[in-house]
Amino acid sequence: MTERIEGIVKKVIKENIKQALASAPRNGFMAELHLQSIKYADELVDITAREFCEELELKPSYGTEFSKMRNLTTRLKAAGLDTNKL
Repeated sequence: MTERIEGIVKKVIKENIKQALASAPRNGFMAELHLQSIKYADELVDITAREFCEELELKPSYGTEFSKMRNLTTRLKAAGLDTNKL
């Protein structure tokens, strides 16, 4: 994938995550953050938790949750999870 296309893909992912978090009910924000972190784990493998939070304008503490879910994704996929269905 060229850098330009990769940049466009990352921008679309960022907007998708922002929209999902914005539309999540107040008591479902963390669950949505977890879901989005799992859904896009493969595409965001090269981004740090700090960068993730900065890009999405989240508190730095949410970076821990992002890292946990990204790490969990490998095990979930091994158990049969298809992240394309999320």
